Order: sequence, then C-alpha cells, then structure tokens
Amino acid sequence: MDIKVTPLGAGQDVGRSCLLLSIGGKNIMLDCGMHMGFSDDRRFPDFSFITTDEPLTEFLDCIIISHFHLDHCGALPYMTEMVGYNGPIYMTVPTKAIAPILLEDMRKVAVDKKGEQNFFTSGMIKDCMKKVVAVNLHQVVQVDAELEIKAYYAGHVLGAAMFQVRVGNQSVVYTGDYNMTPDRHLGAAWIDKCRPDILITESTYATTVRDSKRCRERDFLKKVHDCIDKGGKVLIPVFALGRAQELCILLETYWERMNLKCPIYFSAGMTEKANSYYKMFISWTNEKIRKTFVDRNMFDFRHIKSFDRSYIDNPGPMVVFATPGMLHAGLSLQIFKKWCTDEKNMIIMPGYCVAGTVGHKILNGQKRVEIDKGQVTEVKMSVQYMSFSAHADAKGIMQLITWCEPKTVMLVHGEGEKMKFLKGKIKEEHGVECYMPANGETAVIPASPPLPAKVSVELLKKEAVQYSLQPPDSKRSRLLHGLLVMKPDGSFTVEDPETMNTQLGLGCHSVRFTSTVSVSDTGDLQATVLRLLNASKTRIGETSFSLQKTGDCELRTESVIVQVEQSPDDMNCKDIRVSWAYTDDTLGSTILQVYIYIHIK
Repeated sequence: MDIKVTPLGAGQDVGRSCLLLSIGGKNIMLDCGMHMGFSDDRRFPDFSFITTDEPLTEFLDCIIISHFHLDHCGALPYMTEMVGYNGPIYMTVPTKAIAPILLEDMRKVAVDKKGEQNFFTSGMIKDCMKKVVAVNLHQVVQVDAELEIKAYYAGHVLGAAMFQVRVGNQSVVYTGDYNMTPDRHLGAAWIDKCRPDILITESTYATTVRDSKRCRERDFLKKVHDCIDKGGKVLIPVFALGRAQELCILLETYWERMNLKCPIYFSAGMTEKANSYYKMFISWTNEKIRKTFVDRNMFDFRHIKSFDRSYIDNPGPMVVFATPGMLHAGLSLQIFKKWCTDEKNMIIMPGYCVAGTVGHKILNGQKRVEIDKGQVTEVKMSVQYMSFSAHADAKGIMQLITWCEPKTVMLVHGEGEKMKFLKGKIKEEHGVECYMPANGETAVIPASPPLPAKVSVELLKKEAVQYSLQPPDSKRSRLLHGLLVMKPDGSFTVEDPETMNTQLGLGCHSVRFTSTVSVSDTGDLQATVLRLLNASKTRIGETSFSLQKTGDCELRTESVIVQVEQSPDDMNCKDIRVSWAYTDDTLGSTILQVYIYIHIK
C-alpha cells in the first residue's frame, strides 16, 4: 500500500507545520501549528483537506506533536475544540507541561490585547490538553493493533522529539524541528539506524552551513559589549524557552568573567517559569548541565533580572531578552517601537523569522516599517542577525540522512527555492528519491513489493552437515551457492552461478533495500522473524545476521523464504545472488548466514 503525505502547512513554507500522513490504511496528523505571519484564517491549517464528509475523529487515528513551539502546536486547541477532534494526541512529557503555558500566552496577546475573533479560549486549551497522552523517549506506544509510534531525542528545545511511525512493514520518521549539534544546555539529536520507507525532515536552513559556534558566540558577545560601552540598549527577541536559555547562559558566564555591571533583563515571569521547567526536566538537558546541577543550577542566573514594562524608558545601557522571537506582537515589539529610532541602540535577531513578521522585514533591510495600522516607524537602530537557531543546517540534515538511511526523503518546513537545491544534493549524494510537496499537494510514495524465493530444505541440511565437518574459513566448495534470477513473468529461479559469471562481472550498483527472512514450521521449531537491513556502502552489498531459535527440537522446516523489498528505483533489477548456511541444534548452533548481491543491468 502506497504511503501518502499531504502538507496542510510547512509545505515549501516555514510556519504552521501540519502534515497528513496515510500509511498502511492509517491516517496520522504530524503537528498542528499556527502561522505567525498571519492574523486571519490563514494562520490555521486548512482542515478541509483532511475530510469534508465525516468528523475528524472518525478519519484520524491520532495526532503527534513534535514540540511546544507555536508553529507546531499553536492550532491544536482550535482543531480539537472548535473544528472537532476527540481522538488521542501524543507528545513528550515536557511538551505536555510547557505547551499550554505558551498557548495561553498567545491567546492573551491575540484576544485580550488585540481583540481578535474566532480564537480558542482558556477553557478550550485545558480541554484540549486532557486528550494528550504523554510519551517517554524510546517508548514504543501501541496506538492500536497495527499502528505504533516511538519518540527519539531531537535537541532543538526542551522536550522536542522525532517520531517513528510504523504500520506493519512500513515506517516513516518525522523529525519535527531538530538540531544535530549539541549546545550549552541541550544535546544533539539522536535516532536509531531505522531505515524508514520515508524520512520527513525539516529544511529551515536547507542551504546554510553554519560557521564555528565558538566564533559566533565571540562575535555576539563583542557586539553586545561594544553597544553597551557606547551607552546603547540591546534588544534580543527570543521565544520563552529554548534559545533564550542558551543565550542567557552565554551572557551570564561572560558578565561574571568580565565583571560587568550593566543590567540584563528577561521578560517578567518567564524566567521563573523557564527555570522551574528546566529543573523539572533536567534529564532532557545535556551531560554538563546534568552533572553540575547538584552543585549549581545553571539556570539560576545571578546577573539576569525580571523585566518590568516601566524599564523601557530608563536611561543608560541595558540588555533585554523579550518575547516573542519574531517581533510579531507582545513585549518585544513594544520595546522595538520605543528603541528603534535611536541609532545607538541595537537589535540582535538570533533565529529564523517567518515572512510577514516585523522581524522578517527588518532583517531584509526595511528602514520604514508599519507596526500599527497606518503608523510607520523609522528604523535607525543597528539590526544584526546572528543565527543561534536550534535547527539543523544543511550539513546536519545530510548527517541525519546518512545515519537514518531512508529509502526516500521528504523536505518540509523550508523555503521552496532552498529546498530545490537541497533536493538535488540529496539525490546526488545519497541516491534516493526526494519529495518537496507544496501545501495541499499530496506526495505518493510507492510501496516496496515483496519478492519471494523458496529454497530446498534438503540442500540446507546437506550444507549444514558439511559446515559442521569443516571450519567456516575452509576453502571447500560450498553446496549452497546459487543465483536468484528474475524471469520476465516476475517469477524467480535459482541458477548455477557459473553460467552467470560474466553478467556478475559487469558493473554492480549499491542498492538500498530491506529483506525479511522467515522459517516455515511443520513441527516444534520456533524462529524469530528478523528484518535484514543492507548497510553496505560498497559497490556490491553484503550483509549477515543471526537467526535465533527457541527450544530443543529437530529441524523440521519445509522451506526458507527470502523476501527482498525493492525500492522504486530498483525495478530494473537483473538478478540477485544468494548464498547462506544453516545448522540446527544437533550440530551445535542455530546460525543462518545470508549474503545478497544485487546486479543492476
């Protein structure tokens, strides 16, 4: 059965992450975010793409939320309480704890201050979170009899996770946002070498390879120090949790080392909240933070105080961390309006800004910005962009693909033109198909059909006897040694390899494929069905594995079946060479060794 993915948001766009995944007859929503660049209905995903004929609960099997950033979870209460969805929602424990705080903060700004309509209430946020099932890292969650999910550490922010979705023999990995580089308070993303049918990865920085982190930090500290030395004020727009803590630790350390007295402020209330969450979920931070936590909590800042709105007009230099991070509303925008007309002041944008936000406009060089309707403000302050974003850069994305070894890749959460460049690099370096669907466009990933081949058990037994009489490193002629050839009608036969030597000597191609080996029983034999994964990086693929058997019993198998699930680009497969050996308990071991060679015509 083909795998289908339809972006309702983040398709060739950054913001409003929301993907509809159809796999093995199951429908899963991956994230349910809000677009921070819009204030009308376009901020929410278009749920009519899912279904117009039946309630969402009947159509969707579950929702998975990767992390608490609003462009990944901001539309969740709207979907569950206003559109209507009562099914399970999965997210990690820290995400479940932090997401409602940020959702309520956004609601206050949108409704209480801006007076926006068609928005969810505080009660709706609480009702929505009651539907959430919290999951732990590496916990396999059985959604139903066929569908299972598993969370992996993603870095990025506290509690962020990549999710593997599996239905039968098909699997998908969805990264959400992730960071392949450890920082001052979080570790690097990590996942099993799980070789999914498709890897759906963010591509925010699809064409960016970041410079040295140490050089970036040194440059940041120099710019801040130079500005306050000249009597200027520094505004750093951040999200409440994530880069804020990273930069706070950096400035706290520098202020102590340099014995600086200039005040540093953080949005009132959020420092205490953030600190309590990092204490609560200390196991999600990096190793250094965990080791020093008993002696000193790195998030108990001595030089960083809570900010009050009355401080905006205070004379003299200061450094202020204010939310939100894209200058689209809230305190950061209010401070920007006050300070932007003074050329002594500076604003440092430490992360990505979505198109349509004030942050995006000033980063693109606009010197006159409309902040309030009909009111244009002149920007004279210094505007600096210094990427402390916790997203993977192009190098990090390629590293994840190398490690994960997916059959296909899909790019989301990125700009279209940059995606095209990365798509070309992925196909060139990894030789796999890459998709980048736009919002509302469905990408169909063809399923890999199983190709069975049966082998005589008598031959296996004879080989087992010879294998027991002579050591494995012997140069004896192997009985079990043949070539699996695909006929024009699609059937397979085992042929003498000598007749195919010339063909095997032709150019071979490294092929990514998955095989499963099972043993059919007629007696008491119980064998574990194993998945054979090709990890070869050479021109000819070779791999081996063990078959474990339980119980003392005679070998009574009727046949051994080797199934090769071919990728769509392998349809020109000419032949497959298979050789293996099997010994049963009476000969001392139960090891099945398999070597597979695929020849491409």
